[in-house]
Amino acid sequence: MDNYSLIIIKFVLGMLCLILQINLLGKGNLAPTSAIDQVQNYVLGGIIGGIIYNGEISVLEFIMVLLIWTLIVFIVKFAKDHNIWVRRIIDGRPQILIQNGKVLVENCMRAGISANDLMFRLRGHGIYEVAKVKSGILEQNGQLVIIENDEANVRFPLINDGQINIDVMELIHHDEQWVFEQIHKAGYDSVDDIYLGEYINGKLTLIPYPKA
Repeated sequence: MDNYSLIIIKFVLGMLCLILQINLLGKGNLAPTSAIDQVQNYVLGGIIGGIIYNGEISVLEFIMVLLIWTLIVFIVKFAKDHNIWVRRIIDGRPQILIQNGKVLVENCMRAGISANDLMFRLRGHGIYEVAKVKSGILEQNGQLVIIENDEANVRFPLINDGQINIDVMELIHHDEQWVFEQIHKAGYDSVDDIYLGEYINGKLTLIPYPKA
């Protein structure tokens, strides 16, 4: 087999692997929202780009590398979606940078946000005074979400994929017992039954997983 044919075969296999990952693992890779999404794209691109032009690596070896990487990504995603501790290790957790009009300097320093960067982001939201901010939260993807003093609703879901968001629970001044009570009142057995839970106007709105 000549070199050009080998390159074409590897390129086609790489594209098929990319399509397979997108369809199996979701389309989040098209618009990465976390560090693991970015790493997955970079590594897969490096594998495909680095091996395509290497004539010493056979098609079978190329397929094995693609399968191993796809398996690793699938395992990591499954663990992240079903275990809050794994998710926090991989994606981190939202950082509260501003609370009740006060800048939490230690959190800003830990997140690598300078005072100039913080004010620049606030100006992007049309806010020019920290005192007007009820809560400023740095998302895992680096976006700063602002909740102003006159806003009643929290812009974060209280429940994600069957897991309670502790930071949001603290913002709304409730505890896990209250969350469990709301879930039981709605007719569900546990938080594992909930796909998404939003805190709106003092009430918890629940969206369950479809019944098997």
